[in-house]
Amino acid sequence: MLQLGCSSLTPTQTHRSMCRSSGSKRPSLIFLPSATQLRHQRLAFTWFLAFSMCPFRWQVFKNTPKEELPFWSDVVLGFRPMSKAELQKFPQHQSGQAFTTLKCDCPPYLSWLEKRLKAAGVQMYTRKVADLWELHGKYDIIVNCAGIGAHQLVGDKKLLPVRGQVLKVHAPWVKNFIRDGDGLTYIYPGIHRITLGGTREKENWTLSPDPGTTKDIFDRCCSLEPSLWGAQDIQVKVGLRPSRQCVRLQREVLSQGGVKLLVVHNYGHGAGGFSVHRGTAKEAAGLVGECIAALQGSSSKAKL
Repeated sequence: MLQLGCSSLTPTQTHRSMCRSSGSKRPSLIFLPSATQLRHQRLAFTWFLAFSMCPFRWQVFKNTPKEELPFWSDVVLGFRPMSKAELQKFPQHQSGQAFTTLKCDCPPYLSWLEKRLKAAGVQMYTRKVADLWELHGKYDIIVNCAGIGAHQLVGDKKLLPVRGQVLKVHAPWVKNFIRDGDGLTYIYPGIHRITLGGTREKENWTLSPDPGTTKDIFDRCCSLEPSLWGAQDIQVKVGLRPSRQCVRLQREVLSQGGVKLLVVHNYGHGAGGFSVHRGTAKEAAGLVGECIAALQGSSSKAKL
């Protein structure tokens, strides 16, 4: 079996196959569930809870949300409305939520997962793959985790990039996470740096930083946390979120000239890949099990 993965690609780049995660370049993640993937996110939250940082966090709103308790309030820890004293820190906002959630720095987490796979005997290598049929005859089952690369690799036009630009700054005095309710402005402390965001630019493939966007992000974050005006060593990061109306988690049998190729798709996680990855991986593994059973059944019939 081969699992395909690739980093965020521009339309002219070639897909690479490797038995690893899809190579997220996101510097960090904050766990905040979404309505469409709640079941998968519960599994991921439990998984991360065993070894992740559990920081305190505020989410503030300029307009009070209609629902007093969001659907995810029982997934995170210690959810409650912010007190009046806490809200005084954010004079431009009317209401807010306080809770404890999970924080993970993605690059070291990926490295840790890679070490676990290698220790289990998984072989990893890199090669160019332009078509899944190139792998026929070498592997019985292909797991397609190509991320945004699936747009070209399998011709999925429903998969589109959502460009994200963030800043990484040195501001070790910032300890709490702060997120504006619109989801565009956020301050996420990491192990070594603070992540300031951000943008959501649909169908934008550009990987070059935009100076105007950099200034806008910094100004917005400083309005939430004025002490950030003293931040140093500002770095700019750009990535493409592989977004789809829903994650493609599906078993498919490709056919060409009477020859079949078994494929399990697991991509299109958008901005929440790490928040749902444990759940979707377990479901994809179940689909792989179905493929193995189908192969074994075909082999038995051939012998008969």
